[in-house]
Amino acid sequence: MLKKEKIVRVIKWILSFLLIFLALIIIFSTKWSLINYQFNNFDQILFTLTSSVASASNDLIEEFIKENVLIPFIITMIIISIVIIFKHIFKHLEAYITIKIRNKSFKLNFYNVIKYLFLLSLVSYSTYYAMSNLYIIDYIKYNYIESNFLEVNYVEPEEVKLEWPDEKRNLIYIFLESMESTYADEQNGGAYDINYIEELTELAKDNINFSSNNLVGGAHVGYNASWTMAAMVAHTAGIPLKTIFNQDDVSTYEAGTTLPGVYSIGDILDEEGYRQYIMVGSDLTFGGRRNYFKNHGNYTVYDYYTAIEDGIIDEDYYVFWGYEDDRLFDYAKEELIEISKSDEPFNFTMLTVDTHFPDGYRDTSCKDIYDDPYLTAIDCSSEKLGEFISWIKKQDFYENTTVILVGDHLSMNTYSFDNINPNYTRGVYNVFINSAVDTDCNKNRIFTTFDYYPTTLAALGVKIDGERLGLGTNLFSCKETLSEEYGNDYIDERLREKSLYYDKCIGKECNTKKDK
Repeated sequence: MLKKEKIVRVIKWILSFLLIFLALIIIFSTKWSLINYQFNNFDQILFTLTSSVASASNDLIEEFIKENVLIPFIITMIIISIVIIFKHIFKHLEAYITIKIRNKSFKLNFYNVIKYLFLLSLVSYSTYYAMSNLYIIDYIKYNYIESNFLEVNYVEPEEVKLEWPDEKRNLIYIFLESMESTYADEQNGGAYDINYIEELTELAKDNINFSSNNLVGGAHVGYNASWTMAAMVAHTAGIPLKTIFNQDDVSTYEAGTTLPGVYSIGDILDEEGYRQYIMVGSDLTFGGRRNYFKNHGNYTVYDYYTAIEDGIIDEDYYVFWGYEDDRLFDYAKEELIEISKSDEPFNFTMLTVDTHFPDGYRDTSCKDIYDDPYLTAIDCSSEKLGEFISWIKKQDFYENTTVILVGDHLSMNTYSFDNINPNYTRGVYNVFINSAVDTDCNKNRIFTTFDYYPTTLAALGVKIDGERLGLGTNLFSCKETLSEEYGNDYIDERLREKSLYYDKCIGKECNTKKDK
């Protein structure tokens, strides 16, 4: 009997330890997320957790474990140790609380009451703290509100007639990590006294920049398009990215890995005979990116591991998320020279990384002239991008190549925007260089990154029947965007709500598409 009681006591201590430890992990990790991230929905967190995170930045993973696992473990050990010492010192003292309910009396051990109240309070607080601050409550609420907005306004790309030019143009599409027009000075449409993106500003002024004002401006980031994988889906398919749970079993369906119901620009260009490539300075597997580009356009992949195989970096080389943009651009130059030797058109897509939150990455060539490390990284990235575009313009393939530079989403940095005008509307950067078409409708527009899908095809000289694909509108046309028709706030609110059409025909491949 004594042995059994001892086992029960040990189990109780283990359970108490785990409850305290897990509650502290929830509190610390929630606080860490709020400090290091700027997000406005739980879908981003849920998607990341249900897709590959093993290839995230080593520094980020180490920081997370140190601050959100190691510290809670130490605190839990201290709490348990204090309780054990306290019980040992006062082991001969017994205190009870008597509770009367009607005619019955209940005698409860005072120390057990305190312990269980503490555990209940800690677990309750950690749950509430996470659910309220990580938008979990909103996520649950909106999943019970159905909306047909997406179904009504989504234009099936497969059903749209596309007229191609006689000679197909090459495409170089560069996703610029967290690059905003915000970083320009106020004189050029930005929010700062200093222009941290001088080179990108000049490119925008000398080429075609779509803007919400009459200066250098950017796009609104639609709901569920606010992190890199979601941004890539928004830009290339004109659709938000939602995490879908498979109703056929209890496993999680990773929406970003395939999106079988999507018909993206990669699918279109693949059918038109384009050779397609994607180059990143990290492991492309992270966040489901590899599966998405493999399943929608059969892209040839250049990432951290191919850079090692091709001798761009040594096998043991690793900085930030893999390797820095300076080496990325050198790698791209080598591959573009080889790719351009073929007579077939190509789509070369890239993603930069040096401007990733929280502080960016600054190699030895960056001028350390600002107190803010993140804005220093932004400034250095702009300079390197300016040099890379200058190189592209000198190549033989440039004459028949459209180059598009776009910020993927707004920055998640949490301190570099503290001193800007609170009424300033931040937008992601864009510039269309050497476009096949021009427009007078590029300024004072209201638009989102969903609109880049048809706009990119138009920049290649493709005529789009109806000027719409997905949720996007061809910005080269003067056709009203959904944002101009409904307003961004209204659209974001509708996209937060549950869409049965998305669940059945975007995240999965349905048997029949809707009639248009």
